[in-house]
Amino acid sequence: MLALGLSAGSAYAQQCGNTGGGFEAWKAAFSNQAASRGIGQRGLSALANTRYSNATIKADRGQKSFRLSLDQFMERRGASTIVRKGKQLKQQNAQLLNSIEQRYGVPPGVILAIWGMETAFGGYLGNQNIVSSVATLAYDCRRSDFFTRQLYAALQLVDRGHLSPDAIGAAHGEIGQTQFLPENVIKFGVDGDGNGRIDLIRSRPDALHSTANFLRGHGWRPGGGYQPGEGNFRAIQGWNAAGVYQQAIAIMGRQIDGN
Repeated sequence: MLALGLSAGSAYAQQCGNTGGGFEAWKAAFSNQAASRGIGQRGLSALANTRYSNATIKADRGQKSFRLSLDQFMERRGASTIVRKGKQLKQQNAQLLNSIEQRYGVPPGVILAIWGMETAFGGYLGNQNIVSSVATLAYDCRRSDFFTRQLYAALQLVDRGHLSPDAIGAAHGEIGQTQFLPENVIKFGVDGDGNGRIDLIRSRPDALHSTANFLRGHGWRPGGGYQPGEGNFRAIQGWNAAGVYQQAIAIMGRQIDGN
């Protein structure tokens, strides 16, 4: 199903728009295509209820923190606080984190650094409707093909009961405590607490297992180093394309783990 959606972006490139004026017409056309590609009634209903998000477009155009120096970036993101809190949570969640390391080979520091960087350890998951954000960016001309894939994935998650149509996340449709894009939930999401659902919003085990699974899926090897120039740094690069982000995660992870 997802593979069918991957080629769909080009079908909508001619109908994309940089204002909300054509969103409803685009949405109607997309809904017809989504139905023909197997999206069920729950997903289609979620799509029908989406609204064009000016807040998402503003955030998409204003990602300035990645232009900072490494020191500036770490200060702005509160790296010292993340490390301090990360050490506390490492002790408080030792059993969970040890089981994750045994299963995926990823040490706690990296996972905690990502968790802290993305949502302050689940403290702030965003303030935008996830499906509306992804639909807005699928319609927007700047990265329509990429976010068309994300929209198909989000609708699949709604169909499967893994995502509520009303779920709130970040401005680009990122989901949960470590901010997965919908397509990555499909690929790497794990039911870490064993309740039969993948819930990256409410379930800490699901979110952290999924994060480790993502890193393993991007080449993480047990026992390897993860600083720049070491083998596992490539997996961190797979998480986020910004160099300052990648370096910050490696530094904070090492400090949390006490290495």
